[in-house]
Amino acid sequence: MNPISIVVITLNEEKRIGRLLEDLSQQSHRDFEVIVVDSNSDDKTCEVAKGFEQALPALTVHKMESRGTSLGRNTGAKLAVHEHLLFLDADVRLEPTFLTNALHQLEKRKLEVAGVYMNAEQLSFGYRLGYGAFNAGLFLSSFFFPTSVGACLFSTQRAHQEIGGFDESIVLCEDCDYVKRASKTWRYRMLPISFWFDPRRLEQDGFFNMGLTYLKANIRRFFFGEMRNNEMEYKFDHYKDANNKC
Repeated sequence: MNPISIVVITLNEEKRIGRLLEDLSQQSHRDFEVIVVDSNSDDKTCEVAKGFEQALPALTVHKMESRGTSLGRNTGAKLAVHEHLLFLDADVRLEPTFLTNALHQLEKRKLEVAGVYMNAEQLSFGYRLGYGAFNAGLFLSSFFFPTSVGACLFSTQRAHQEIGGFDESIVLCEDCDYVKRASKTWRYRMLPISFWFDPRRLEQDGFFNMGLTYLKANIRRFFFGEMRNNEMEYKFDHYKDANNKC
């Protein structure tokens, strides 16, 4: 099974990055490297990540001077040594067989770029309904107007370089733009696996408001193209801990 480079972007994630790195240290597939690309955090994110050097021997922690989601992913891809890439956000959680199952599906389906569904098993019934609708949208759109969740996205060096990586001028839906451009050359599909992520995003923005934001954003993208002039304002890392809301 192919080796893979895992790029994890972080910004003030000292309370969450350890959980993800622990999940990665327990993967059944062992042939991978982890590249933590930090957007100049104000907390101890990098120190926590470096604490996993023994559990993850192929671990690189790179701290940037600037901040940005797309910048971080592009920086990580440049540092990666393997052909296969997995982009993750720091608040993602993975089961031990995640890499094994994903790489098997990528090889079986001959995919260069692929998305992953969101898992809501541990959340309330309302969230499960919402996730189900969102995942259905990801599946259906993959056939005509690909959308994706950048928090967990597979790619390859070949595809990444061919399309010029993530567009750093896009703040909202940069992940959807990435897979849309990639799908013009390679077949894009969703893998029949899932990941968890911290529900703080939904709790603080509100599930309905967040869903409506992304729905409006993708309708706007479908008819008018990508948003490069902050048409819909979205701030990187505006999510705070429940006991430290602004």
